[in-house]
Amino acid sequence: MTERRDPSALPARRSWAEVRWRQFRRAPRPVVRAVAASLSIAVVLATAYLAYDVALGRGAKLPGGDLRTLAVAVYVVLVLGIGSLVTYLVVPQPTGSAAVARRNGWSAALGFFAAVPIAYLVMVVAVQIVRPLLG
Repeated sequence: MTERRDPSALPARRSWAEVRWRQFRRAPRPVVRAVAASLSIAVVLATAYLAYDVALGRGAKLPGGDLRTLAVAVYVVLVLGIGSLVTYLVVPQPTGSAAVARRNGWSAALGFFAAVPIAYLVMVVAVQIVRPLLG
């Protein structure tokens, strides 16, 4: 004999915002690690780019001239590459055993796909918000 539940005893449906907030608060550890790795790399490299941009803006004569476009391209490649590599190293594949840690290409792919929007967003914040504040 199966037991029937009273429809009023079911949990209340959550709104879209409540569901997304819960997902944000309880993000899986591999995703948090991938985002943290890419974000830290992007912030360091964007800071270096800002220093270069400010130096050029203040009239510094640097060897090679104005290479900001190349610097942004190198920034993107490095954030994507290093973000993928670091995620590959810090996000092992689940095995069920604490003694065995396996890695595969999926960890690197997770890092790559986490790095794509982060590279863009960090550079937008650096160039559109922080750069005007620096003069």
